[in-house]
Amino acid sequence: MSTSPVLLLRALLLALLVAVAAPVIAQASDPTPLQFNDAAEEARFHKLTAELRCVMCQNQSLADSNAQIAHDLRREVLDLMRQGKDDAQVKQFLVDRYGEFVLYKPDVAPGTYILWFGPLLLLLAGGVWVGRIVARRAKQPGPATDDNDQEW
Repeated sequence: MSTSPVLLLRALLLALLVAVAAPVIAQASDPTPLQFNDAAEEARFHKLTAELRCVMCQNQSLADSNAQIAHDLRREVLDLMRQGKDDAQVKQFLVDRYGEFVLYKPDVAPGTYILWFGPLLLLLAGGVWVGRIVARRAKQPGPATDDNDQEW
């Protein structure tokens, strides 16, 4: 009994779909949600995790990410808060571990000057460039027009 090429192609396609979908299925949500002692702790936690970047997603805050490392880091943040550390100490712990990248709003320091002042410098340079082009064109004589020879 021979297998048809269509059945073989379907089986191969199904195997490919399962292989591609496996990481999505494996990344389930956090099995045990965090329990907060009071509303103030919860508000502080949410404010703090919104200011921290997920080190895997890079484009989402720690509060918004569903990556497993984000779940782990949220638990770590809550543990540090319960150890009595203030927000600056929690942030410093994560910066020591993952670098300045973990902060959505890094400190203004020599290492981050380009981040803070780079857009302003680019805007100024673009303004100077456009200003020079406009000034150069203003100095050039306009095209000669002879209204008498034109027919509309």
